Amino acid sequence: MTEILVQQGSGERIPSMTRVVEHPAWPVLRDAVERIRPWQSKDGSIDFEAEGAPSRADAEHAVRTVIGAVEELSPLLPHDRAYHEALGKDLARWAEAGFEVPDFLDSLLAFQPAAHREDGLQHLVVFPMYTQNGNPDRNLEAVVFRMVWPDWLAELERTRYDNPLFCGITFEDFTAGYDTNSAVLFPETIAVREAPERFTWGAIFCDREAARFRRVTEAAVDILGLELPADVAAMVHDQKRCEEAFVLWDMIHDRTHSHGDLPFDPFMIKQRQPFWMYGLEELRCDLTAFKEAVKLAGEGVPQARDVQIAVIFDRMFRFPVTGERVRNYDGLGGQLLFAYLHKHDVVRWTDNKLSIDWERAPQVTNELCAEIEKLYRDGIDRPKLVHWFAGYELVSRYLSPHPGSKWAKGPEALDLSLPPRKLVDDVLPDEFPLSMFYEALSKKLKNVIASTKGITADGAEQVAA
Repeated sequence: MTEILVQQGSGERIPSMTRVVEHPAWPVLRDAVERIRPWQSKDGSIDFEAEGAPSRADAEHAVRTVIGAVEELSPLLPHDRAYHEALGKDLARWAEAGFEVPDFLDSLLAFQPAAHREDGLQHLVVFPMYTQNGNPDRNLEAVVFRMVWPDWLAELERTRYDNPLFCGITFEDFTAGYDTNSAVLFPETIAVREAPERFTWGAIFCDREAARFRRVTEAAVDILGLELPADVAAMVHDQKRCEEAFVLWDMIHDRTHSHGDLPFDPFMIKQRQPFWMYGLEELRCDLTAFKEAVKLAGEGVPQARDVQIAVIFDRMFRFPVTGERVRNYDGLGGQLLFAYLHKHDVVRWTDNKLSIDWERAPQVTNELCAEIEKLYRDGIDRPKLVHWFAGYELVSRYLSPHPGSKWAKGPEALDLSLPPRKLVDDVLPDEFPLSMFYEALSKKLKNVIASTKGITADGAEQVAA
């Protein structure tokens, strides 16, 4: 294939297929952003009176360096030209306004990756943002990534799982905010003067999810003495297969938040409610992806069996023992899946070894999905508080509540004269503690899970410390 040459600001002519991270302007950009990040406050502004603050001239020089590097790199990415032009203006405006709370709404609106879902397409983004499950502050970040959009996935999205905003992506390189557990790039994390009327994209780093899944699963399988069928073992050891499984899982999960028999107030609208309701919502979306994967496997889609394995293993092994126990709704969903499968004799813990009934696992997992779907369908006819208690009852059928829980004692233990949101105060931080099985597993997996911080596909093969 003939490579089209583009003229750079330095006079150098570089092929348009060149990786952004191999261009000499990328390390200049990354280093300038890393200089700026420590100067910023939690809200993204720079307080020049603070201890260790730079001079305003130093900050302005660093921002000019970022703008110049973006201008050099932008010709490699013609599909992002409008965004990069708006980015330069937003950076310049931030400096001219005295580095107050940044506002990158114009460049956010110009960035439209979902409009160019082409497999392997590169993007370079720079935004003041927090990273979910990573850095909580709105620091400037620079990320280079590639789109994951193979033909088979594009066809499934076009014909069965319409999700025009979804972007599967993989890391090329990143600044410190992504040297964390964050595996998403979401527009709502970016500092803007006002939220747009609607967001037009959402991106998941399937390479990080796959690499993290592989390392934790391999360790858990070894610790628990679980014997894997040959096809499952091959999948766990194959980074590309795992990435394809996660991008399909995530695409179906993402669209499920707005599909199904939802109560009047869909769970993911920002509102105060007990964390088990968020746990059930996230699990519902995962189990919907699992259910669809069972259908797709029956139709011969090769990635579908891998999605089933990824959902079961990631939910059972990593989710329950990752993060703090305070309102850990993802952990709760993982505990619930394991307990449900154990109660129905799909997983067994005998002689200090875990076994799985692979033939019954799809059917029984789908039965849990059906229970949650019934909760939702019935919830349309319930008052909010009654619905919350119904969710609590579903979870507590399989998980033991904390012995000190007021919610476990029922409505008579709560002051029902208060509005529902006030009763959330009576929810314990760890309303459903870990079982003895997970307490033991947590101690053995904690170092492995910690080692996945900042992991990418390149680190997937490394042995955990």
